[in-house]
Amino acid sequence: MKIGRMNKGSWGKTEAFFDLITEDEFTIKGFRLVRGANGLFVSFPSQKGKDEEYHDTVWADKEVKDQVIELAKREYESSTEQ
Repeated sequence: MKIGRMNKGSWGKTEAFFDLITEDEFTIKGFRLVRGANGLFVSFPSQKGKDEEYHDTVWADKEVKDQVIELAKREYESSTEQ
């Protein structure tokens, strides 16, 4: 996996939006890097349901989620330093 595009800025607690490209060259859009009380975390793409709650539209196990978080943090921090 790799980060395809990352738009950094300041949208409230959101630090960046990014796309993820899988090993099979699928691009998944709509990830957010969010600054929370315990540091940066990744919010997976979601959609508002009829119950007015947001539900993830992309599912991944804990290993993959951890890998995405590390990739996003590394990309964000490396591009911030430049």
